[in-house]
Amino acid sequence: MADVTQPERIRDPERTRAELLEVATEVFAEQGLSGARVDEIAERTRTTKRMIYYYFGGKEQLYRAVLEAAYRGIREAEQAIHAADLPPVEAVRRIAELTFDHHHAHPAFIRLVSIENIHRGEHLRQVESLRDLSRPVATLLDDALERGRASGEFRTDVDAIDLHMLISAYCVFQVANNATFGYLFDRDMGAPDIRARHRRILGDVVVAWLTHR
Repeated sequence: MADVTQPERIRDPERTRAELLEVATEVFAEQGLSGARVDEIAERTRTTKRMIYYYFGGKEQLYRAVLEAAYRGIREAEQAIHAADLPPVEAVRRIAELTFDHHHAHPAFIRLVSIENIHRGEHLRQVESLRDLSRPVATLLDDALERGRASGEFRTDVDAIDLHMLISAYCVFQVANNATFGYLFDRDMGAPDIRARHRRILGDVVVAWLTHR
């Protein structure tokens, strides 16, 4: 079977690269950069270390590619809701809800961010595209804030980055701390009714902050 699979991978490099990134994301999120082994990634994808080195150059380069792909996922999702076409209040609520939904659907993203913070952003800093990739979310929020201020709906002293941090902090906590927080307070953080309530709370808190005078 290996003899049949290998030519298919060579003929479809984009598919092979995407599969390697998907599996590497799981492995790095589970085991961290230090614990992850290229051998395991190769085994899970039924390919070879040589193939991984061919596409990415090495373990750290693969890890950086995983980081870039993970951040690209949330940034593309933010653009897909077309917040600029929505009324200001609805726009910020939708961005907040989108972030909440994305983080719950992609817990590996949260683990990767946590791992990279342990490394003090050392590897993230080497991915030159990430800053440019992250600017559009600030632009989306800034646009909504400006329109909300112009219409008299929003207070005038809120910064787009502060708003983004508020949304991110709430959503990251929901995923990163669900096991410990849930155990300590005897609450199933993944229960559909609780998750729906927390999602609604986020939108309400954001809108209440922006409209409070």
